[in-house]
Amino acid sequence: MSTVRIHWLRHGKIASHRGDVPLTDEGLSQARERGRALAEDISPDEVVHFMYAPTLRTRQTVEEIRASMEQALCPDSGVELLEVTEQWAIRNPDIFVAGQRVELVSSVEALAEQLSAPPVDPATLADHPFFSVFWASSDRIGYWVEHPDPPGEGTVAVARRQMTFATSLMEVQEDNPVRYILATHSPVLRAILLCYLGEDPGEPGHLEPIKLTLTTGEAPELCFRDRRRVLDGTAVGESAPG
Repeated sequence: MSTVRIHWLRHGKIASHRGDVPLTDEGLSQARERGRALAEDISPDEVVHFMYAPTLRTRQTVEEIRASMEQALCPDSGVELLEVTEQWAIRNPDIFVAGQRVELVSSVEALAEQLSAPPVDPATLADHPFFSVFWASSDRIGYWVEHPDPPGEGTVAVARRQMTFATSLMEVQEDNPVRYILATHSPVLRAILLCYLGEDPGEPGHLEPIKLTLTTGEAPELCFRDRRRVLDGTAVGESAPG
C-alpha cells in the first residue's frame, strides 16, 4: 500500500501585497515553527518534497521550513529531505490584464509594474472593472472567490488544477512514505476549501495547512482545521462540486 501526504500551506507573514515582497521577520519565524511541528509528525524513512509557487515569499517560506526540519530531526531518523523546487502548478490564479498574466496585488502601482509589453498607465488601470472593485473590497480575495467571471481563472479552475496536480503525485514511484510540502497563497487554499469542503472560511492563517492523504485503493481524505471529507471519484480531478 502506497501513501502520499500533501500539505498546502499559506506563506508566512509579509508587510504588504504590493508586489513580489519578502517575508517579514515574523513570517520567517512562523515558517521555522511550522518546520519544527512537521518534524515531529514525520515517520521514519519518509521522503519529503518541498515545493513553492513562483513568488519570493513562498520560496522563503519553504526554505525556512526545510531548514528547521533538518535541524529538528535526529541524524539517524532515516528521513530524506529533498531540495526545494519551484512548482508552477501551485501558483496563484491566472488573471489577465492587457494580454499579460498578473498577480492579485494590492495597489494600482503594483499592477502597473507587472505590465511591460505593452505598459499600461496607472490612471487607466484605476478604472479596471475587476481590479477597481478588488482594491476597494474589505476582503479582496473573497471578492475573487465569489466573482462569477473574473478576468482569468475562477475558484473552480484553481481548485481543479490543485487536485489534478495532487492526485498525479500518486504516479511517482516511491518505495517509502512520501510527503509534499507546498508553499502557496491564500486564493489557492480558499478555492480548494470552497470547492472540496463546501465553504470559504475567509483568509487562512499564515502557514495554516490543508492536508490531503492519498492511499492506494482508498478514497482521498481532505482535512482543514476540524473538518474532514472523504472525496469520491467525481470530486477528484474531474469536476469540483459547486
